[in-house]
Amino acid sequence: MATVELTKGNFEQVITDSPMVIVDFWAPWCGPCRGFAPIYEQAAEAHQDVVFGKINTEQEQDLAGAFSIRSIPTLMVFREKVVLFQQAGALPASALEQVIAQAKSLDMAKVHREIAARNQQGEQKQA
Repeated sequence: MATVELTKGNFEQVITDSPMVIVDFWAPWCGPCRGFAPIYEQAAEAHQDVVFGKINTEQEQDLAGAFSIRSIPTLMVFREKVVLFQQAGALPASALEQVIAQAKSLDMAKVHREIAARNQQGEQKQA
């Protein structure tokens, strides 16, 4: 599967409708971004069950700002609308494969329970 261009218009729907989405924040002028692109494309071809999205930070400044993107490339992994991973810098192919494998292997029911418990603790502290 080829990568999907994510925009302010389709971002929410792609994240909501897809079990797992990996997002590459990039810009055309960024050398490391151009170097990482073939690695990212290769992973997209190898993992047909994952949506691989790209956000051009030059064109989608609102999205980049919403996620406080300060350097590019930055990679984010969403699963069931939860950010599981975020890291700036281009990854070698082996590291990207490790990130994908770890994200796929997580028990998301447990992750959701942990998030709910943290949110509940935060609400109790505020009360």
